[in-house]
This record gives sequence, C-alpha cells and structure tokens, in this order.
Amino acid sequence: MMGLLTAFALFSFACARAFEDGMIAPVSPHKISLQSRSIPKGSSSFRRRALSPTSEPLADFFLGTDLQWFGNISVGTPPQELTVVFDTGSSTLEFASTLCGSVCPQKQFNPNLSSTFVDGGRTSSITFATGVGVDPVVGSNYKLTLRSAKDTVSVAGLSAPSISLFLITNQTPKFDIDPFSGIQGKTASFLGDFVQCFSHECRNGRYCPRNIRRPRETRTTSLYLTPKAVGNAELTLGGIDNSKFTGTPVFASLPSGSGSTWQLRSPKIFVNGQTTSVLNTARTIIFDSGTSNVLFPTATANAIYALISSDIKPNNDEPGTYGIACDLIDTLPATIDIGFTSQSGNNFNLTIPSSELNVGPFASNTSLCQTLINAFDGLDLVGGSLLKHYYSIWDVGNQRMGFAPAAGV
Repeated sequence: MMGLLTAFALFSFACARAFEDGMIAPVSPHKISLQSRSIPKGSSSFRRRALSPTSEPLADFFLGTDLQWFGNISVGTPPQELTVVFDTGSSTLEFASTLCGSVCPQKQFNPNLSSTFVDGGRTSSITFATGVGVDPVVGSNYKLTLRSAKDTVSVAGLSAPSISLFLITNQTPKFDIDPFSGIQGKTASFLGDFVQCFSHECRNGRYCPRNIRRPRETRTTSLYLTPKAVGNAELTLGGIDNSKFTGTPVFASLPSGSGSTWQLRSPKIFVNGQTTSVLNTARTIIFDSGTSNVLFPTATANAIYALISSDIKPNNDEPGTYGIACDLIDTLPATIDIGFTSQSGNNFNLTIPSSELNVGPFASNTSLCQTLINAFDGLDLVGGSLLKHYYSIWDVGNQRMGFAPAAGV
C-alpha cells in the first residue's frame, strides 16, 4: 500500500495498525526492562565519567526510491549479529530465528547458542494492515508468528541484559524480499530505558544500574536518514553528530500526553505555498522512521492533491492509494510544507520536496505511478520521505524533537 516499486510488495515493520492474535489495535508501548544492580557505597564517581555519543552506520533499502534504513544489533551471549530497521513508530524488538527455518530467508538468530536466552513461552501473531510495497495488503498476506523471549541486546557498542524481544517463528512470503532480519522499535519508552544505559561502565556488555543519575542529553538519539545517492546514513545514541547537519537545530515540544509516541502538533499545511480550510486545521502528526511515505485522513489527502493536480485520482485497485500517469508525474510541482511551532514560539516548516511525489509504478498498471500520500482515516503520519531531508533529534529527556537541514542532501 504505502510505498514502492512495481511488483515488489515490501513490508514496513513499522507502520501504524496491526492485528495481534487476530484483533486490530495500534502498536502499543512495550517498555524495555533493564536488569538493575545495587551500587556500592562510594560509587559516586559513576556520575563524573565523561559521556560521548556512539553511532551505528545504516544501509538504505532501495528499489527505485528510498525504502528503509537498517543497521546492526547483536543479540545473545556470545553475541549474534543481525540487521534491523530502527523504527520510531513501533516499540518491540522482533527478528527472524531458527524456529522459522527455511520459511525465513533472512539471517536468523539461534537461541540454542545463547547462554543468556530466556524463553518467554508466549506465542502471538501480527497481521499488518500497511506495508511499504505498491502491491496491496490483502487479508493476512503480511503476517508474522512470534514467540516471546528475553536476552542481552547490544546496539552501537551499548549493551543491556534481559531485553524483552520476539522471535519470528513463521512469516508469509511477502516478507521474503526484506534484506534485514527484523525491527528494533525506537519509541520514547525504548529510548528512555535503553539509551540511559550510556556510560563507560555500561559498554561492552556490562550492566547498567538504573539508579545512576545521568544527564538528560544521554537520553537522546539522532537519525541521519539520507537518500541512497548521499549515503553515510547513521543512528547516533546518546547525543548528536554535528557533522551531519547544517545550521542550528530547531526544537519543538512533544504534546502533553504523547506517551511513547513521537508526535508534534501542526497548525497548518501548505502545498506549493497555498492552503485551504481543510489544511489550515490543527492536527497531531506522528513521526515514523520505519514508514517510507505519508498517511493522512482522506479529506486531507484529497485537499493536498487538489492543489497539485486534478489528474491525481484514487486507485480503486488498492484502497487508500492515489496515482497519475507516469509520464506526467515528474513535471508536477508538489512542495508540501508542514507547519510547526518551536519551543521559543516561532513558526517553522518541515518540507517534503516535489521529488518525493513519485513513489513508482503500480504492479497492476505500470503506466500509472503511485503518489506520495495514502489516505488512512484517523491517522496523520510522516515517514522517510520527510525525514531523509533533515537531521532529526529524538530527545526523551527533554520531551522534544529537533530538526536541522541534513548535510549533503
């Protein structure tokens, strides 16, 4: 539905609505637990240790346009390396395992080889209602079967024990094209617990006592999600990489009650410098690094497309999608500015340029190209098509998000 090229139906581990055990529900916060240890008397020196950010390079899954950014994690003892999408739109860790066998062509985790693995014994299934492919999601064609567990997990040199996770034990063939093994949810609950484990004492597999006081800035992660032509994408834990952006970041506060959801209030949307009564309406927009495109309610999607071209029409073969003749789409001006208010009270825009309008040809009609925005009532969400133009800062400690123009983009 949301997404990309021709006959390839790609899975967004990340997006929006999922069915768990057969019942539809939004992705719910899943708090990661870190095992704690008592701190000996006289250990106040823990608080004085120098802290510095650490980064993980990201690869870009690319089929005609950018899809997903993924990088390495390690699971178990001794560590087994896997690749996952780092996803601010979900809250759990799940990946292919040897319990899946030949059904999962991705690199698999073998729980029998980990001395710290604990089987949770609970099975569940998730059927995703949105993907990243141009092929439609039909019934249960995007379904994962999972088994709960816990084990030690390391990201970018930081290690935490007894992390809740899920082993993929079965999956439908739609996932076969994915080059990564799974997803690491990166909602605020994940960052609040995992990223706080950020000091020299907690690196390289050492335990991270919960009651050590850490500066708020250590509970920050940053993303440099670049187009493939630019490269050098990275995830930074515990701070920011000043070399990856230009200018000064602008910060906006998360709305009260956001919980684990990364979202900001937006007063209005402009298309090619224009707005309408529908677009000049306040809304709360979710930022999802695991989704490639944009989801807006039907009325908003229609209002945006009306300001771009009357030739953009819903594609009835795939509910929620829109398209236009491929020989016309690249000629259209389609700059989308989404307005926000900074912590200092100033208005600023995050811009999706015209180059993002073309998502690629539909499998059912290759002369028709899918456009950027999908209609999804009840949800306002932006993904990689916006984020790859900005260096984004996800600050749990100060309950805010920051943006600066991405260097080299």
